Amino acid sequence: YTSRRAYQIAGEFRRRGVPVVMGGYHPTFLPDESLEHADAVVMGDAEDVWREVIQDAQLQSLRSVYQSSEFPRLEGVMPDRSIFKGKKYAPMGLVQTSRGCKFNCSFCSIRAFYGNCLRKRPIEDIKRSGRRHIFLVDDNIWVNKERARELFEALIPLDISWSCQVSIDIARYPDLVKLMARSHCISALVGLESLNSQNMDEIKKGWNVKWQSYDDAISVFKAAGIMLYGTFVFGCDHDTVDSFEKAVKFAIKHKFLLANFNLLTPMPGAPLFDKMQAEGRLLHDRWWLDPDFRYGDATYLPLNMTAEQLTEGCFTARSRFNTWRSIYSRLLDPKTNLRSPYRAGLYLLANYVSRREIYRKQRRPLGAADEQGQKLACMR
Repeated sequence: YTSRRAYQIAGEFRRRGVPVVMGGYHPTFLPDESLEHADAVVMGDAEDVWREVIQDAQLQSLRSVYQSSEFPRLEGVMPDRSIFKGKKYAPMGLVQTSRGCKFNCSFCSIRAFYGNCLRKRPIEDIKRSGRRHIFLVDDNIWVNKERARELFEALIPLDISWSCQVSIDIARYPDLVKLMARSHCISALVGLESLNSQNMDEIKKGWNVKWQSYDDAISVFKAAGIMLYGTFVFGCDHDTVDSFEKAVKFAIKHKFLLANFNLLTPMPGAPLFDKMQAEGRLLHDRWWLDPDFRYGDATYLPLNMTAEQLTEGCFTARSRFNTWRSIYSRLLDPKTNLRSPYRAGLYLLANYVSRREIYRKQRRPLGAADEQGQKLACMR
């Protein structure tokens, strides 16, 4: 979603004679496209090759592509957080304890980027964030029982609140979820994706309900006092126009901290993109660069509804879940959202921001709309 704006900013710097290097998921999957806007691309992890990139830049001899020959180890790799000082970022520390995911969902690019390689960082690094509330940005902190227990036990003496992303199958171990809560985890994002088991099989995520139902899994989190941020995707081959309302009612019934209702979106590098492209269902050659594409628009033709119905259904679901009435009713859960004044305040702030962003972002063009906008985006 940010590639068009990134290309615009890169173009402005290059016009000033400043070399541009791009990296991350998008340039890794589409290096040729990225090189139309940059002097060099780093494919995959950058830790092993970044010194070489800097040296070549100093010598004005940048190569087009840099790529590590293997997945670099993460020990001793620490970001310089001083660059954030004085900036208007949220007062929450972002910490990564591992890279990769053990699953291979068809709509997700993580496995395509990291392969089967699951790497972890020393837990000691978490202590250096300097924040009282941290977000563990790992794509899935639940790799195995041993690692999870080691991580949760190490967090207990730090006496900090934390949030994370975790696959819902961790709920089959209630004792582990209780330990998670005892280590001061107050909220977790879980990808529910769909209430239809056929959809789950289609997107290679049937394991979500392999061991227990959603209701049972959610009850494990709630019993431990962990607030849940549930995410859903729509547009699978077994979705209909009735799927949106069912998901909204489910999320409100379980009094989720937050919920998101996303359009299933084919991302470059993910198996879903190749499937939709092969079936001729993509609405744009490259939706992320199309000047007519707007945030919230469907990017392909679903089977059991129109693209317009998919676009409108997701926006309506987001709006319904974020009404003031819904926000108030979901707050009244003494086990989770109303467990303490701090949690209640966090809940209200998160829902206020979520409600505001829904209306601010819908139908917004990607990137800056004109030359002046590009320069302003760059200067910001």
